[in-house]
Amino acid sequence: MKKICIVATVPFALIVFMKPHIAMLAEQYDVTLVANGMEQDVALLVGERVRFIRVNISRKISLRSDLVVLLLLYKLFRKERFDVVHTITPKAGLLGMLAAYFAGILPRIHTFTGQVWANKVGVARFGLKVFDKLVAMCATGLLVDSASQRQFLIEQYVVDHNKISVLGNGSVCGVNTERFKPNSSARHQIRTNLGIPDNAIVYLFLGRLNKDKGILDLAHAFAGLASKVPQAHLLVVGPDEGGMDISLQLILAECLGQFHRIGFTNKPEDYMASADIFCLPSYREGFGSVLIEAAAVGVPAVASRIYGITDAVVDGETGILHQPKNIEEIKRALLTLTNDVSLREKMSKQAMTRANRFFSTDILVNEMRQYYQKLLN
Repeated sequence: MKKICIVATVPFALIVFMKPHIAMLAEQYDVTLVANGMEQDVALLVGERVRFIRVNISRKISLRSDLVVLLLLYKLFRKERFDVVHTITPKAGLLGMLAAYFAGILPRIHTFTGQVWANKVGVARFGLKVFDKLVAMCATGLLVDSASQRQFLIEQYVVDHNKISVLGNGSVCGVNTERFKPNSSARHQIRTNLGIPDNAIVYLFLGRLNKDKGILDLAHAFAGLASKVPQAHLLVVGPDEGGMDISLQLILAECLGQFHRIGFTNKPEDYMASADIFCLPSYREGFGSVLIEAAAVGVPAVASRIYGITDAVVDGETGILHQPKNIEEIKRALLTLTNDVSLREKMSKQAMTRANRFFSTDILVNEMRQYYQKLLN
């Protein structure tokens, strides 16, 4: 039986991006998962044909520890002689592809899910871009989670167009449409718990809180309209990874009664069901899978017009796109969907139809199955 090794920096990436693919691959192949974590972190993934090996891959650049990890991965690949090494996340991609290249593993696959250097300038942009070029050089095949990201990488001379592919219409593993769907019970429960009236308009941001997600731009836009739209509420859900909470409190000081803050949740679908408009004013995204999940729940989006997001949202059909960092445009888009109920309902239906038709997990898993069959045959 052929052996596949999937390498990620942290177990969370394996669960979020690769869980359905791992289950599919384990039907035909022996699968080894490598990440910086403990086996209990990936307990839902490990099984008869799936094992886990811990390697201390750091997300931050550290020459000494990175060289140690590179050597460990090289030794592992030489010992196991995997038929495929597949990496995901930036640091795992760099070290995993280099180690697999030196170990002579063929084929070597990396999945790009966005570029951390996309909105940087100067030395930081140059250095991080070089790392992605090195990943692309070492890989024999590349996957990317959106057509616009693929085009961006080609135009930036990071990859060759013959070497990089998109599965289906984009995203890494699609959306579980059995999980993400309208839920009136969850909508009522979340609103009741938070003290939000049933007739209120809820703007939802759900994800990691950091500057690049544009969360402070959204806060400024909401602060500018809250007094004029008393039925509007802003719900922010997710872990604070960039020290954003203090800034949010300051920006929204005049409308804290319309602001609701929830930390990490393992039930994002319930919060999406409680919302009327999903907001992602991000500065960089590989695809914006959360937008498709919200769409499957029937929530139209207000989001940045950047590569990746333009694949997830059809402007004027499933949501409204705005220029990144443009607070006035964000405000206008929110007001448009708030005031025009028929437009919001129309976009809701179109978003749900598109998510189910083009981005279900079954579609993406089948695409990955075909990709691997071609790869190994």
